[in-house]
Amino acid sequence: MTSDFSKPDISGRIEELSLLFEISQILDQSLDLKQVIQPVLSAVTDHLGMLRGTITLLNRKTGKILIEAAYGLSPSERKRGRYQLGEGITGKVVQSGQPKVIPRISEEPDFLNKTGARRGRQYQDISFICVPVKIGNETVGALSVDREFAGESKLQEDVRILSVVASMIAQAVKIRQSVMEEREQLLAENSRLHRELEERFRPSNIVGNSKAMQNVFDMVAQVSRSDATVLIRGESGTGKELVAQAIHYNSPRATKPLIKVNCAALPETVIESELFGHEKGAFTGAISTRKGRFEMANGGTIFLDEIGDLSAMTQVKLLRVLQEKEFERVGGNETIRTNVRVIAATNRDLERSMEESTFREDLYYRLNVFPIHIPPLRERRDDILLLSDHFIAQYGEANHKPIQRISTPAIDLLMNYHWPGNVRELENCIERAVLLSVDGVIHSHHLPPSLQSAESTNTQIHGSLQDALDNLERELLMDALKSTKGNMAKAARMLDITERIMGLRVKKHGVDPRHYRTRT
Repeated sequence: MTSDFSKPDISGRIEELSLLFEISQILDQSLDLKQVIQPVLSAVTDHLGMLRGTITLLNRKTGKILIEAAYGLSPSERKRGRYQLGEGITGKVVQSGQPKVIPRISEEPDFLNKTGARRGRQYQDISFICVPVKIGNETVGALSVDREFAGESKLQEDVRILSVVASMIAQAVKIRQSVMEEREQLLAENSRLHRELEERFRPSNIVGNSKAMQNVFDMVAQVSRSDATVLIRGESGTGKELVAQAIHYNSPRATKPLIKVNCAALPETVIESELFGHEKGAFTGAISTRKGRFEMANGGTIFLDEIGDLSAMTQVKLLRVLQEKEFERVGGNETIRTNVRVIAATNRDLERSMEESTFREDLYYRLNVFPIHIPPLRERRDDILLLSDHFIAQYGEANHKPIQRISTPAIDLLMNYHWPGNVRELENCIERAVLLSVDGVIHSHHLPPSLQSAESTNTQIHGSLQDALDNLERELLMDALKSTKGNMAKAARMLDITERIMGLRVKKHGVDPRHYRTRT
């Protein structure tokens, strides 16, 4: 029996090390076991001169042992290779966790040949080797090969090599399981957080169910719990102030003041005093000391709307407040510390303003810590009817006019309009329509002329495009001749055409140049 476990010669050991090195390289290529298991099996069978090989894995949920990778088996043969624990040689190896060697499968009654791959005269001299794939004390599968019978010692040598390979596969399975568990935990955590955001955070002051607005809600939820400076970007009328309110009232500063400042509405001469306050006698009319907006917002939030309209001098002082959290009142020497969260908003292109040197680059980067872009209404059309219903309910109640519905033509106009004034324009349109309605219905004629279409006003274009072009050309010819007092050559030069083309066009449209000549 000692000869069965004799060590391989030098050439055999070199080949064995070459095989193990190749397998380790294959397993290092990917954490996805499905991508590497087939190349591993091919390397094993090529190096050891095997006829067939399979790697089977145990499904703990179903208790079935299925072929994960195969060499030398057709797809139909591979599909037939299914085992229960204890069934056949493979099932017994997985169940017991011990390797099995069948010198001649034709003499082994437990060998089931489920795949049907072993047939013919060669069936008599085929050996079958099956070793467990184990993680610790747990068997997770098996590695099995067919080879021509080559003596007991050679079979035991193959068992030793295959056991090492099975151990390497087991480590890959363990790493894969660990990665999959971590991934599942992360996915579960992300799903939980996403559900919490959807269920728990939908600002009560903002109407919208579109994907674009849900992205805004998610960002508001993320930044609300921090003290980070927020820069809200978006066109006029998109609701930047409402987003600022949502951030403040869902933050730890919710019980503290929210002070709003429209930087474009304050003259340059008073903006500094409004923001930072002034001392008595600091300038004409300063009859008493006055706190600025930053002092009033201490502990809370200050909302600086239209930040792009600040003067250069005020930008410098605002930058200091953001950096140092301190300032002085106008006309004062005392440095005042402040604990204020800054939320700024603008509809300007600040990047272009920086290029034109009208907005400080360092202030931009101080403000742009957490940017939020509010999409225009034309990019969130799913919210148009939702907003319309909201405003109808709001203004219907305010004006004691119960509106029951919006007519289909009115809906079409609302949905097809491009809304340059965004939500603010929609609100104004709905308020107007509510006031005009007399039957509890918003009709298309209640909407302003800017929303009307040719169909809704029965003003469809009549005539062809060619007729319209001919009329325009005739008017241009007549204006040119009138300006040149009937001089065809001057009129042609004015229209940047040749005298010949001028003559042809005049003739075509029946224009008489003599009609425009000055009579003496």
